[in-house]
Amino acid sequence: MKKILLLSDTHGHMDNTILKYARKADEVWHAGDIGSLSVTDALSEKSRLLAVYGNIDNHIIQKEFPLHQRFRCEEVDVWITHIGGYPGRYSPAVREEINRSPPQLFISGHSHILKVMNDKKLGLLHMNPGACGKYGFHKLRTMLRFIIDGKDIAELEVIELGNR
Repeated sequence: MKKILLLSDTHGHMDNTILKYARKADEVWHAGDIGSLSVTDALSEKSRLLAVYGNIDNHIIQKEFPLHQRFRCEEVDVWITHIGGYPGRYSPAVREEINRSPPQLFISGHSHILKVMNDKKLGLLHMNPGACGKYGFHKLRTMLRFIIDGKDIAELEVIELGNR
């Protein structure tokens, strides 16, 4: 069993509340637009970190993290990318691959819009944790927390961090 903290779109922002949740997680997954390596440095001090770079991330961050992460967590095939879209509106950059070889859990950021939905056609769960940074059009800063136990994704919780 793994406790996962999922966040995105920090845009260089980190605070003690985010780090408090990171300490309680087995793994922290960052879905891009990191903004500064100080963000990922702080997170990786608290928990195992998996991250991808986003469209605002500079060449230094792009050297440190990939555009896509596809891996297994317990028995779940996970794919994280920054600009991925969502069921029915996948990004052209991932559409062919996601249709050919869908993961069980597809995670993206970018939109700053919290979204969790099933893709019944492809048999996958899509998550976008919204944005936990202070830059962007979102009003409420959010993250997601959940457990992966074997092949099950359970105890999904929205964490609200207050207004940006």
